[in-house]
Amino acid sequence: MSLLKVILLAIVQGLAELLPVSSSAHVVVAEKLMGLDPSSPAMTLLLVMLHTGTMFAVIVYFWRQWRETFFSSAEEFKHFAWLAILATALTGIVGEILIRIIEKTIFRGYPHAQIEDLFGHLEIVAPALAAAGILILIAGLKEGRTPNSGGSDAISSGQAGVIGFVQGLCLPFRGFSRSGATISVGLLQDIQRRRVEAFSFALAVILTPPVVAREALRLRHADTTGFAHAALPSLLGAAFAFLAGLLALKWLSAWLERGRWYYFGIYCLAASVVVFLLHRHGY
Repeated sequence: MSLLKVILLAIVQGLAELLPVSSSAHVVVAEKLMGLDPSSPAMTLLLVMLHTGTMFAVIVYFWRQWRETFFSSAEEFKHFAWLAILATALTGIVGEILIRIIEKTIFRGYPHAQIEDLFGHLEIVAPALAAAGILILIAGLKEGRTPNSGGSDAISSGQAGVIGFVQGLCLPFRGFSRSGATISVGLLQDIQRRRVEAFSFALAVILTPPVVAREALRLRHADTTGFAHAALPSLLGAAFAFLAGLLALKWLSAWLERGRWYYFGIYCLAASVVVFLLHRHGY
């Protein structure tokens, strides 16, 4: 794979991973347009590194806000830790149940098939993008009618549970944006914009290592002879994904604070049409 393709994929991943438009959908489409195989070991290694780069972008961008809110006192940290554990546990349970159901039904008769085998199917990515777009659009139009300071500054256990549940629904489906869904659900529950944004991305940092580990486990039985050549491009990709991720977070925060969240919903709906047309043309 050329360095140019690695850099392009890193920029797509960094921007789309942290904007509520589904990085996985955009990366899959980009890979297909560049003639790459999303399920190949080299691509899996690259995606692991790109996810790592965007995770560090989230930590750098939100660290100050987390420190001033969730880590401001022992009491605040205990409350945040409980909410994060609750939401993440529900995410894991819901996501794993869905993955098992899909693998036992759609992949019945294919003993070595995994949920990742669906990720390259644009006919599944398109409706997932549309579903995310509708949710973001509804939440965006609702929160656009409230003042910038509107909503609760605190997150209850029930609200965190709903966010975690919805995050679990996103796991098996490329195109169903995790950040788009969790922030939208938080807005629909009248949580303050900055608080739900910070909580959503805190959950993302907690969720990224096990997701990356799951991807990495797929490499156990892969042919690793070409990994030495893929290591340096993958590290370069992680660096570009980190920089693109910082830019994406600034963009997301600005639109969220200015009541333009619904713009992302419009984009997802338009992207779903494009993905469907690409599928119809044989991609």
